[in-house]
Amino acid sequence: MSDRVFERLRAELGLERRQVMLTFSHNHCGPRLGDDFVDYYPVEPEQAALVDEYSDLVVEKLDCLVGDSLAALAPATIRVGTGRATIAVNRRNNREAEVPQLIERGEPLAGPVDHDVPVLTATRPDGGLAAVLFGYACHPTTLSFTTWCNDYLGFSQLELEQAHPGALAMFVNTCGGDQNPLPRRTVELCRLYGHRLASAVEGAMDGPLRPIRPEVRTAFALVELPYLKVVTREVLEDRVDDANPILARWSARMLRRLEAGEAFAPSNPYPVHAWRLGDDTLVLGLGAEAVVDYALRFKREYGPQTWVCGYVDDMIAYIPSRRVWEEGGYEGGSYLYEYGRPAFRWAGDVEDRIAATVDRLVEQVRGATRVERGPQEGAKP
Repeated sequence: MSDRVFERLRAELGLERRQVMLTFSHNHCGPRLGDDFVDYYPVEPEQAALVDEYSDLVVEKLDCLVGDSLAALAPATIRVGTGRATIAVNRRNNREAEVPQLIERGEPLAGPVDHDVPVLTATRPDGGLAAVLFGYACHPTTLSFTTWCNDYLGFSQLELEQAHPGALAMFVNTCGGDQNPLPRRTVELCRLYGHRLASAVEGAMDGPLRPIRPEVRTAFALVELPYLKVVTREVLEDRVDDANPILARWSARMLRRLEAGEAFAPSNPYPVHAWRLGDDTLVLGLGAEAVVDYALRFKREYGPQTWVCGYVDDMIAYIPSRRVWEEGGYEGGSYLYEYGRPAFRWAGDVEDRIAATVDRLVEQVRGATRVERGPQEGAKP
Protein backbone atom coordinates (compact mmCIF):
# COMPACT_ATOMS: atom_id res chain seq x y z
CA MET A 1 0.00 0.00 0.00
CA SER A 2 2.81 2.41 0.84
CA ASP A 3 4.29 1.92 -2.64
CA ARG A 4 1.14 3.52 -4.03
CA VAL A 5 1.69 6.52 -1.76
CA PHE A 6 5.34 6.90 -2.81
CA GLU A 7 4.41 6.74 -6.49
CA ARG A 8 1.73 9.41 -6.12
CA LEU A 9 4.08 11.69 -4.18
CA ARG A 10 6.72 11.31 -6.89
CA ALA A 11 4.29 11.92 -9.75
CA GLU A 12 2.32 14.77 -8.17
CA LEU A 13 4.86 16.50 -5.93
CA GLY A 14 8.26 15.46 -7.30
CA LEU A 15 9.28 13.80 -4.03
CA GLU A 16 11.72 10.92 -4.38
CA ARG A 17 11.70 7.84 -2.13
CA ARG A 18 14.72 9.05 -0.17
CA GLN A 19 12.81 12.19 0.81
CA VAL A 20 9.81 10.47 2.39
CA MET A 21 9.81 8.22 5.45
CA LEU A 22 6.35 6.75 6.01
CA THR A 23 6.22 5.77 9.67
CA PHE A 24 3.39 4.05 11.50
CA SER A 25 2.64 2.59 14.91
CA HIS A 26 1.72 -0.98 15.73
CA ASN A 27 -1.84 -1.29 17.00
CA HIS A 28 -4.27 -3.99 18.13
CA CYS A 29 -7.30 -1.67 18.13
CA GLY A 30 -7.34 -0.46 14.55
CA PRO A 31 -8.37 -1.74 11.12
CA ARG A 32 -6.49 -4.04 8.81
CA LEU A 33 -4.99 -2.31 5.76
CA GLY A 34 -4.12 -3.55 2.28
CA ASP A 35 -3.21 -7.23 2.04
CA ASP A 36 -1.70 -7.37 5.52
CA PHE A 37 -2.55 -10.38 7.75
CA VAL A 38 -5.01 -11.92 5.31
CA ASP A 39 -4.39 -15.38 6.80
CA TYR A 40 -4.37 -14.12 10.37
CA TYR A 41 -7.70 -12.28 10.12
CA PRO A 42 -9.87 -14.00 7.50
CA VAL A 43 -13.06 -12.12 6.60
CA GLU A 44 -15.99 -12.60 4.29
CA PRO A 45 -15.95 -10.89 0.85
CA GLU A 46 -18.03 -7.96 2.08
CA GLN A 47 -15.46 -7.17 4.78
CA ALA A 48 -12.59 -7.63 2.32
CA ALA A 49 -14.21 -5.02 0.08
CA LEU A 50 -14.42 -2.62 3.02
CA VAL A 51 -10.72 -3.19 3.78
CA ASP A 52 -9.88 -2.32 0.17
CA GLU A 53 -12.10 0.76 0.28
CA TYR A 54 -10.54 1.95 3.54
CA SER A 55 -7.01 1.28 2.28
CA ASP A 56 -7.71 3.37 -0.84
CA LEU A 57 -8.97 6.15 1.43
CA VAL A 58 -5.78 6.05 3.53
CA VAL A 59 -3.63 6.30 0.38
CA GLU A 60 -5.66 9.32 -0.72
CA LYS A 61 -5.45 10.98 2.69
CA LEU A 62 -1.69 10.46 2.97
CA ASP A 63 -1.18 11.98 -0.46
CA CYS A 64 -3.34 14.99 0.44
CA LEU A 65 -1.63 15.33 3.83
CA VAL A 66 1.81 15.72 2.27
CA GLY A 67 0.54 18.13 -0.36
CA ASP A 68 -1.27 20.25 2.21
CA SER A 69 1.81 20.26 4.45
CA LEU A 70 4.09 21.48 1.68
CA ALA A 71 1.57 24.19 0.80
CA ALA A 72 1.46 25.33 4.44
CA LEU A 73 5.22 25.63 5.03
CA ALA A 74 6.08 28.42 7.47
CA PRO A 75 9.16 29.60 9.41
CA ALA A 76 10.00 27.59 12.51
CA THR A 77 12.88 26.59 14.74
CA ILE A 78 13.56 22.88 15.11
CA ARG A 79 15.08 21.53 18.32
CA VAL A 80 15.82 18.02 19.57
CA GLY A 81 16.36 16.34 22.91
CA THR A 82 15.81 13.08 24.77
CA GLY A 83 13.57 12.03 27.65
CA ARG A 84 13.22 8.71 29.44
CA ALA A 85 10.22 6.46 30.14
CA THR A 86 10.22 3.02 31.76
CA ILE A 87 7.19 1.50 30.09
CA ALA A 88 8.71 -1.19 27.86
CA VAL A 89 9.43 -4.71 29.09
CA ASN A 90 11.39 -7.23 27.01
CA ARG A 91 8.69 -9.81 26.40
CA ARG A 92 11.18 -12.48 25.37
CA ASN A 93 12.88 -12.50 28.74
CA ASN A 94 9.97 -11.88 31.12
CA ARG A 95 6.77 -13.89 31.46
CA GLU A 96 3.81 -11.54 31.23
CA ALA A 97 2.00 -13.14 34.17
CA GLU A 98 5.04 -12.70 36.43
CA VAL A 99 5.86 -9.06 35.62
CA PRO A 100 3.45 -7.41 38.13
CA GLN A 101 4.93 -9.44 41.01
CA LEU A 102 8.50 -8.68 39.89
CA ILE A 103 7.74 -4.97 39.78
CA GLU A 104 5.98 -5.08 43.16
CA ARG A 105 8.99 -6.80 44.74
CA GLY A 106 11.36 -4.32 43.11
CA GLU A 107 13.21 -7.07 41.26
CA PRO A 108 14.97 -6.10 38.04
CA LEU A 109 13.41 -7.21 34.78
CA ALA A 110 15.52 -9.19 32.32
CA GLY A 111 16.57 -8.52 28.75
CA PRO A 112 17.62 -5.48 26.69
CA VAL A 113 15.34 -2.43 26.52
CA ASP A 114 15.56 1.09 25.11
CA HIS A 115 13.92 3.62 27.41
CA ASP A 116 15.04 6.70 25.45
CA VAL A 117 12.27 9.06 24.33
CA PRO A 118 13.62 11.06 21.38
CA VAL A 119 11.86 14.43 21.07
CA LEU A 120 11.80 16.96 18.23
CA THR A 121 9.96 20.28 18.55
CA ALA A 122 8.92 22.87 16.00
CA THR A 123 8.55 26.38 17.46
CA ARG A 124 6.93 29.31 15.68
CA PRO A 125 8.71 32.70 15.40
CA ASP A 126 6.50 34.02 18.22
CA GLY A 127 7.83 31.26 20.53
CA GLY A 128 4.68 29.13 20.47
CA LEU A 129 4.98 25.38 20.10
CA ALA A 130 3.69 24.30 16.67
CA ALA A 131 4.42 20.57 16.93
CA VAL A 132 6.27 17.92 18.90
CA LEU A 133 7.39 14.58 17.50
CA PHE A 134 8.36 11.87 19.97
CA GLY A 135 9.21 8.20 19.86
CA TYR A 136 9.47 5.13 22.05
CA ALA A 137 10.60 1.53 21.57
CA CYS A 138 7.56 -0.47 22.64
CA HIS A 139 4.48 -2.05 21.09
CA PRO A 140 1.41 0.15 21.65
CA THR A 141 -0.56 -2.96 22.60
CA THR A 142 -1.79 -2.32 26.12
CA LEU A 143 -5.27 -2.96 24.76
CA SER A 144 -6.65 -5.51 22.33
CA PHE A 145 -10.36 -5.19 21.65
CA THR A 146 -12.65 -4.14 18.80
CA THR A 147 -12.90 -0.50 19.88
CA TRP A 148 -10.95 2.23 18.14
CA CYS A 149 -8.00 3.25 20.31
CA ASN A 150 -4.53 4.64 19.65
CA ASP A 151 -3.33 2.96 22.86
CA TYR A 152 -0.94 4.60 25.32
CA LEU A 153 0.66 6.83 22.70
CA GLY A 154 -2.77 8.29 21.91
CA PHE A 155 -3.27 9.25 25.54
CA SER A 156 0.20 10.83 25.42
CA GLN A 157 -0.75 12.86 22.38
CA LEU A 158 -3.97 14.04 24.00
CA GLU A 159 -2.19 15.08 27.19
CA LEU A 160 0.52 16.98 25.31
CA GLU A 161 -1.96 18.78 23.06
CA GLN A 162 -4.10 19.77 26.05
CA ALA A 163 -1.01 21.14 27.80
CA HIS A 164 0.08 23.05 24.68
CA PRO A 165 -3.00 24.45 22.92
CA GLY A 166 -2.48 24.85 19.19
CA ALA A 167 0.35 22.31 19.02
CA LEU A 168 0.22 18.98 17.23
CA ALA A 169 1.69 15.93 19.01
CA MET A 170 2.94 13.09 16.80
CA PHE A 171 4.47 9.70 17.60
CA VAL A 172 6.83 7.30 15.87
CA ASN A 173 7.53 3.73 16.99
CA THR A 174 11.22 3.16 17.46
CA CYS A 175 12.66 -0.38 17.48
CA GLY A 176 10.36 -2.22 19.87
CA GLY A 177 9.54 -5.44 18.03
CA ASP A 178 10.31 -7.49 21.15
CA GLN A 179 9.00 -4.97 23.70
CA ASN A 180 5.56 -4.88 25.35
CA PRO A 181 3.87 -2.56 27.87
CA LEU A 182 3.55 -4.87 30.86
CA PRO A 183 1.35 -5.37 32.76
CA ARG A 184 -1.44 -4.54 30.33
CA ARG A 185 -5.06 -5.27 29.24
CA THR A 186 -6.84 -2.39 31.04
CA VAL A 187 -7.72 1.15 29.96
CA GLU A 188 -6.41 2.41 33.32
CA LEU A 189 -2.95 1.02 32.57
CA CYS A 190 -3.14 2.48 29.07
CA ARG A 191 -3.83 5.94 30.50
CA LEU A 192 -1.02 5.50 33.03
CA TYR A 193 1.54 4.60 30.35
CA GLY A 194 0.33 7.48 28.22
CA HIS A 195 0.87 9.87 31.13
CA ARG A 196 4.36 8.48 31.76
CA LEU A 197 5.32 8.96 28.14
CA ALA A 198 3.87 12.48 28.00
CA SER A 199 5.79 13.34 31.18
CA ALA A 200 9.00 12.10 29.56
CA VAL A 201 8.35 14.35 26.57
CA GLU A 202 7.63 17.32 28.82
CA GLY A 203 10.82 16.60 30.75
CA ALA A 204 12.83 16.68 27.54
CA MET A 205 11.18 19.95 26.46
CA ASP A 206 11.91 21.50 29.87
CA GLY A 207 15.58 20.60 29.51
CA PRO A 208 18.11 22.08 27.12
CA LEU A 209 16.98 21.24 23.58
CA ARG A 210 19.56 21.53 20.82
CA PRO A 211 18.64 23.69 17.81
CA ILE A 212 18.92 22.05 14.40
CA ARG A 213 20.58 24.02 11.62
CA PRO A 214 18.26 24.08 8.56
CA GLU A 215 19.96 21.46 6.43
CA VAL A 216 18.67 17.99 5.56
CA ARG A 217 20.51 15.24 3.72
CA THR A 218 18.67 12.00 2.93
CA ALA A 219 19.54 8.57 1.55
CA PHE A 220 17.50 5.44 0.91
CA ALA A 221 18.07 1.86 -0.20
CA LEU A 222 16.26 -1.43 -0.50
CA VAL A 223 18.33 -4.37 0.74
CA GLU A 224 17.32 -7.92 -0.09
CA LEU A 225 16.74 -10.03 3.03
CA PRO A 226 17.01 -13.71 2.08
CA TYR A 227 14.83 -16.45 3.48
CA LEU A 228 16.48 -19.42 5.11
CA LYS A 229 14.51 -21.69 2.75
CA VAL A 230 11.63 -20.95 0.41
CA VAL A 231 8.65 -23.17 1.17
CA THR A 232 8.02 -26.10 -1.18
CA ARG A 233 4.84 -27.56 -2.60
CA GLU A 234 5.36 -30.71 -0.55
CA VAL A 235 5.57 -28.81 2.71
CA LEU A 236 2.49 -26.78 1.88
CA GLU A 237 0.48 -29.86 0.99
CA ASP A 238 1.50 -31.40 4.30
CA ARG A 239 0.35 -28.33 6.27
CA VAL A 240 -2.88 -27.48 4.45
CA ASP A 241 -4.91 -29.34 7.09
CA ASP A 242 -2.77 -28.22 10.01
CA ALA A 243 -4.43 -27.79 13.41
CA ASN A 244 -3.09 -24.21 13.44
CA PRO A 245 -5.76 -22.38 11.38
CA ILE A 246 -3.40 -19.54 10.37
CA LEU A 247 -0.83 -22.04 9.08
CA ALA A 248 -3.52 -24.02 7.27
CA ARG A 249 -4.97 -20.95 5.54
CA TRP A 250 -1.49 -19.75 4.58
CA SER A 251 -0.60 -23.16 3.14
CA ALA A 252 -3.76 -23.26 1.04
CA ARG A 253 -3.22 -19.74 -0.26
CA MET A 254 0.44 -20.40 -1.10
CA LEU A 255 -0.58 -23.57 -2.97
CA ARG A 256 -3.05 -21.57 -5.05
CA ARG A 257 -0.27 -19.17 -5.98
CA LEU A 258 1.97 -22.03 -7.07
CA GLU A 259 -0.85 -23.58 -9.07
CA ALA A 260 -1.32 -20.22 -10.81
CA GLY A 261 2.27 -20.46 -12.03
CA GLU A 262 3.94 -18.14 -9.54
CA ALA A 263 7.53 -18.76 -8.43
CA PHE A 264 8.34 -17.57 -4.94
CA ALA A 265 11.19 -15.06 -4.60
CA PRO A 266 14.14 -16.19 -2.42
CA SER A 267 14.25 -12.84 -0.57
CA ASN A 268 12.22 -9.76 0.32
CA PRO A 269 13.20 -6.12 -0.30
CA TYR A 270 13.70 -4.24 2.96
CA PRO A 271 13.58 -0.41 3.20
CA VAL A 272 16.36 1.48 4.98
CA HIS A 273 16.58 5.27 5.40
CA ALA A 274 19.30 7.57 6.75
CA TRP A 275 18.63 11.27 7.25
CA ARG A 276 21.00 13.86 8.65
CA LEU A 277 19.32 16.85 10.22
CA GLY A 278 21.58 19.85 10.74
CA ASP A 279 25.13 19.00 11.73
CA ASP A 280 24.89 15.87 13.83
CA THR A 281 21.34 14.55 14.32
CA LEU A 282 20.93 11.25 12.52
CA VAL A 283 17.53 9.66 11.88
CA LEU A 284 17.55 6.04 10.71
CA GLY A 285 14.41 4.37 9.39
CA LEU A 286 14.07 0.57 9.39
CA GLY A 287 11.14 -1.29 7.91
CA ALA A 288 8.79 -3.59 9.82
CA GLU A 289 9.10 -4.82 13.41
CA ALA A 290 12.81 -4.52 14.14
CA VAL A 291 13.83 -5.72 17.59
CA VAL A 292 15.42 -3.41 20.16
CA ASP A 293 18.97 -4.65 19.42
CA TYR A 294 19.02 -2.52 16.27
CA ALA A 295 18.37 0.73 18.13
CA LEU A 296 20.93 -0.08 20.81
CA ARG A 297 23.53 -1.06 18.22
CA PHE A 298 23.17 1.93 15.93
CA LYS A 299 23.07 4.48 18.76
CA ARG A 300 26.25 2.92 20.11
CA GLU A 301 27.95 2.97 16.70
CA TYR A 302 26.83 6.36 15.39
CA GLY A 303 26.57 8.35 18.59
CA PRO A 304 23.90 9.53 21.05
CA GLN A 305 22.29 12.00 18.60
CA THR A 306 20.82 9.07 16.66
CA TRP A 307 17.15 8.17 16.31
CA VAL A 308 16.44 4.65 15.12
CA CYS A 309 12.85 4.35 13.89
CA GLY A 310 11.22 1.00 13.29
CA TYR A 311 7.90 0.43 11.52
CA VAL A 312 8.90 2.44 8.45
CA ASP A 313 7.41 2.11 4.93
CA ASP A 314 6.45 -1.59 5.13
CA MET A 315 5.26 -4.13 7.70
CA ILE A 316 6.87 -7.31 6.23
CA ALA A 317 7.43 -9.27 9.50
CA TYR A 318 9.54 -9.28 12.64
CA ILE A 319 13.17 -8.39 11.91
CA PRO A 320 15.45 -10.27 14.32
CA SER A 321 19.00 -9.40 15.26
CA ARG A 322 21.55 -12.19 15.03
CA ARG A 323 21.15 -12.76 18.77
CA VAL A 324 17.38 -13.10 18.53
CA TRP A 325 17.66 -15.27 15.41
CA GLU A 326 19.96 -17.69 17.21
CA GLU A 327 17.67 -17.78 20.24
CA GLY A 328 14.63 -18.43 18.06
CA GLY A 329 11.23 -17.87 19.57
CA TYR A 330 8.44 -15.78 18.14
CA GLU A 331 10.45 -12.82 16.82
CA GLY A 332 13.36 -14.87 15.50
CA GLY A 333 11.92 -18.28 14.67
CA SER A 334 9.68 -19.97 12.12
CA TYR A 335 6.73 -17.59 12.07
CA LEU A 336 7.07 -15.65 8.82
CA TYR A 337 3.97 -17.41 7.50
CA GLU A 338 1.83 -15.23 9.80
CA TYR A 339 2.89 -12.28 7.66
CA GLY A 340 2.24 -14.11 4.40
CA ARG A 341 5.88 -14.61 3.46
CA PRO A 342 6.71 -17.72 1.32
CA ALA A 343 9.01 -19.11 4.00
CA PHE A 344 9.17 -19.87 7.71
CA ARG A 345 12.42 -18.09 8.71
CA TRP A 346 14.84 -15.40 7.60
CA ALA A 347 18.40 -16.38 6.84
CA GLY A 348 20.76 -15.84 9.76
CA ASP A 349 22.62 -12.89 8.22
CA VAL A 350 19.79 -10.35 8.04
CA GLU A 351 21.33 -8.11 10.71
CA ASP A 352 24.65 -8.03 8.86
CA ARG A 353 22.89 -7.08 5.63
CA ILE A 354 20.88 -4.32 7.27
CA ALA A 355 23.87 -2.96 9.19
CA ALA A 356 26.03 -2.83 6.06
CA THR A 357 23.31 -0.89 4.25
CA VAL A 358 22.85 1.51 7.15
CA ASP A 359 26.61 2.09 7.28
CA ARG A 360 26.71 2.94 3.57
CA LEU A 361 23.76 5.33 3.81
CA VAL A 362 25.11 7.05 6.91
CA GLU A 363 28.37 7.68 5.09
CA GLN A 364 26.41 9.24 2.24
CA VAL A 365 24.53 11.70 4.45
CA ARG A 366 27.24 12.36 6.99
CA GLY A 367 30.40 11.99 4.96
CA ALA A 368 32.13 10.28 7.87
CA THR A 369 32.54 6.85 9.39
CA ARG A 370 30.70 5.65 12.45
CA VAL A 371 31.30 6.87 15.99
CA GLU A 372 33.01 4.28 18.18
CA ARG A 373 32.39 4.11 21.91
CA GLY A 374 34.91 2.65 24.35
CA PRO A 375 33.83 0.52 27.33
CA GLN A 376 34.06 3.40 29.81
CA GLU A 377 33.91 6.36 27.47
CA GLY A 378 31.40 8.70 25.96
CA ALA A 379 30.89 9.07 22.23
CA LYS A 380 34.03 10.12 20.36
CA PRO A 381 34.25 11.45 16.79
